[in-house]
Amino acid sequence: MKLTDLPDTIPVFPLSGALLLPRARLPLHIFEPRYRAMLEDCMKTQTRLIGMIQPREVPGSGEKRLSAIGCAGRLTAFSETEDGRYMVTLTGISRFRLRDEVQGFTPYRRCTVDWSPFTRDLGDEETDPAFDRPAFLAVLARFFAARGMETDWSSLSEADPELLINSLSMLLPIAPEDKQALLEAPSLVTRRETLVTLIEFALRGGDSMDEAMQ
Repeated sequence: MKLTDLPDTIPVFPLSGALLLPRARLPLHIFEPRYRAMLEDCMKTQTRLIGMIQPREVPGSGEKRLSAIGCAGRLTAFSETEDGRYMVTLTGISRFRLRDEVQGFTPYRRCTVDWSPFTRDLGDEETDPAFDRPAFLAVLARFFAARGMETDWSSLSEADPELLINSLSMLLPIAPEDKQALLEAPSLVTRRETLVTLIEFALRGGDSMDEAMQ
């Protein structure tokens, strides 16, 4: 998909703690009527894009607004259960900067967005020349052991750096504000460094990931 193919206005799905990254896949379980309507409308469009974005609380007021940056995914898998719920998969296409919310008659939210700061997202997968896989997996193993978690270490040992780092960024129990920091990381290298910092902070007794698991 090219920059010129991306629409100026997209439906957005505010979901705290959910992270979608370019070229990664995010499964979603949709049951609220307004988001079922969003999916049905999405399937009628050529691009089939939905913007995942995190709500954020305004300090001191308790008011929730949309974060400035989200990531749009293309609807690539869709199934309906007998009771009318939808099981879908979004494949990340590009991050975007929110411009404005569109006022209209749809039951779900729509926003005008700016794709231009993230044209790199539309290219080939990113590389991480300084990636030290043994050291990275050693830190990860300590975290998994401390949390009593298990994983397929052979898959982690063979996965390409982008797939590995982005998948862990999406799947690990990380606080929403830290998920947002991972989303906004300007490069795969920065995202990997941020992820390692968060894991090491948790291992030292920090509460970012502990809160996310509660």
